[in-house]
Amino acid sequence: MTNIIEVKNLRKEFKSYSSRQGLKGAFRDLLNRQSKIFPAVDDISFTVKQGEMVGYIGENGAGKSTSIKMLTGILTPTSGQVLVNGLNPHKERERFVRSIGVVFGQRSQLWWDIAVQESFRLLKKVYKVSDTDYNEHMDHVIKTLDIEPLLDKPVRKLSLGQRMRCELAAALIHNPPLLFLDEPTIGLDVLVKLKIRQFLKEMNEKYKTTILLTTHDISDIEALCERVVMLDKGKVIYDGALEKLRTHWGEGKQIQFQFANEVIGNQLTFLTEEIDVFWQKGDNANVWTAIVSDKETQMSELISRVVGAHQITDLSVAEISTEEVIRNIYEKGEALSS
Repeated sequence: MTNIIEVKNLRKEFKSYSSRQGLKGAFRDLLNRQSKIFPAVDDISFTVKQGEMVGYIGENGAGKSTSIKMLTGILTPTSGQVLVNGLNPHKERERFVRSIGVVFGQRSQLWWDIAVQESFRLLKKVYKVSDTDYNEHMDHVIKTLDIEPLLDKPVRKLSLGQRMRCELAAALIHNPPLLFLDEPTIGLDVLVKLKIRQFLKEMNEKYKTTILLTTHDISDIEALCERVVMLDKGKVIYDGALEKLRTHWGEGKQIQFQFANEVIGNQLTFLTEEIDVFWQKGDNANVWTAIVSDKETQMSELISRVVGAHQITDLSVAEISTEEVIRNIYEKGEALSS
């Protein structure tokens, strides 16, 4: 398969200014401001093949949004090369924007005061989509996303879930081969999330639509993506299969204890100090989760000590979640080989 995204040594630098203290410092700043150059994206390289669904993840400030803006032509790179659909996003902008679809969870491309279907018609004109292509493609999109009852309503009267489904439909009016999704399910309830995930899978299977998904909701990544690109401090620290990430760095178990009475964390730490375990407090004061290495001796010893010292009302054992794996990787701050 051909590469639909090619990024090589991509870098974006910003200049930040600092202010001196006091009135004297303010006068000095007028004449000579102190500045510092920092890289928001620091020489990253990766490729995405046609038809892939890739999770693009990282903490706040890791460089995700900045790199997405360069990939979509909004920002110009300081250095490096970007090719998307064989085009340079910021130099061939008019041709380029017709080949991508973009959904930003916190920004709208629909007109606030007019009916949804009028926004769709305007976008159809912008992208120069023929009536035949529009009807054939959008009939399927509208039906699958269940937005037909919403078409005659102004956008301002839609709920967040309704608006996000319409935003997704708007991004697909010209049936682009590449779709950028930035937090598309933010703030949505479970049923709407499931509907959107199922729709994205169908689009990928039917049209081989390539999807680059940026989200903090790891369940979205698990449901849709086989591959993840992980950023930290402007650098790619992992690029590979999600399953391999879980297999290699997710060894261990989560043991959840529900105690009959409230337990203090120091009590559990002291009780299990010779065991390699990390304790997390649950939403309930009586619930604690122990994250322990996947060794029978470690698990048996941990359970034995806790049960021997405290009254337990419930106990469950589960694999370490993907979210926990990723949290541990960021805490260690290490680059991972794929």
